[in-house]
Amino acid sequence: TDVKEQAPGVVKIDFIPTSPFCPIAFKFAMDIKNTAKKVTGVDKALVYVHGHTMEETINESVNRE
Repeated sequence: TDVKEQAPGVVKIDFIPTSPFCPIAFKFAMDIKNTAKKVTGVDKALVYVHGHTMEETINESVNRE
């Protein structure tokens, strides 16, 4: 839903799955992160899931380096 550069080479991406119980929200978040890191100039991508029952757990796992 939103992409912002937080610092040079660091982007923050907000993502809302279609359902609060989406069984592949973690996979989508990882796909978004991996794709963003392929963009020239992006060194780090932080992806935050919103509106999911497990958003805190997903966010911690996806953004762990």
